[in-house]
Amino acid sequence: MKDQNALERKYNKWIWILSIVIPVAVAALFGINLKRMGFDVEPLNFLPPIYATINGFTAIVLLLAVVMIKKGNRIAHERLMKLAITLSVCFLVLYVAYHMTSESTVFGGEGTIKYIYYFVLISHIILSIAVIPLVLITYVKALSKRFDKHRKIAKITFPLWLYVAITGVIVYIMISPYYPV
Repeated sequence: MKDQNALERKYNKWIWILSIVIPVAVAALFGINLKRMGFDVEPLNFLPPIYATINGFTAIVLLLAVVMIKKGNRIAHERLMKLAITLSVCFLVLYVAYHMTSESTVFGGEGTIKYIYYFVLISHIILSIAVIPLVLITYVKALSKRFDKHRKIAKITFPLWLYVAITGVIVYIMISPYYPV
């Protein structure tokens, strides 16, 4: 028990640092456009369907991970969750790379669809920030073998992370007609 608490305390500092640094860094990098800064870079316009697909795979992996743990297959669950975290990191890197080399695309829909798009987009963004500490805390609870606490927080983390992954795909589908050709 003492070792578990020590392990959690060790990681808590990193959870809070990453939970603040990642969104701040993404926001800062999102505002940097290398082309406008004078760098000779080609826009990475091919990335949005790739990172949307990664979001789709993340959703599938999360669902499979839940199935595995419900079947009692802890090893498969652990591997799938590590894959989900890796996919999320890959998404983030590609997302930032795209926005650092390309102009932001404006949603061109009008009427009700515009309000739906912005609701989905804004909820996706807010929850993608909120899910960072939740994923890290949930992971650390498993690492420290505090499975009772892991299960408790995973019941909150899982649906939010799944929502973020699925809405990432929806946002891409809704805005893709407006990407430059």
